[in-house]
Amino acid sequence: MSVTRFSISIEKELVKEFDRYLKAKGYSNRSEAIRDLLRRVIVEEEWEKGEFVYAGITLVYDHTQREVVDKVTDIQHEFHKNIISAQHVHIDERNCLEIIAVKGRAEEIKKLYNRLEKERKVKHIAIARSTTGRRIT
Repeated sequence: MSVTRFSISIEKELVKEFDRYLKAKGYSNRSEAIRDLLRRVIVEEEWEKGEFVYAGITLVYDHTQREVVDKVTDIQHEFHKNIISAQHVHIDERNCLEIIAVKGRAEEIKKLYNRLEKERKVKHIAIARSTTGRRIT
């Protein structure tokens, strides 16, 4: 991989905060951190533009509430073309964690997430947005 060197002008206080961030995150140099920040911007843009993306959706619910179990399953079947896999984890005697790997156009994934989020008996839901990796190195 070839690299391009370039310089930027930044206010001293901003550089100071950036260096604090680097240290806290364990970066060995500014270039590594800037590359990671640029990758995040590219992934964010892919989602904003509605491109083909990947993500992980996690949710926690009480499995003794049968209607939530049925509804979550029904929604997953409705979006079967977007779901790569689903892993079910028993947290304790009542609570379950569902980890769903998904792919598709960003708007489809957002629609799936929103449908799951609207379920009243879902205790917690989160999404880890990712990319195909084609635009980043």
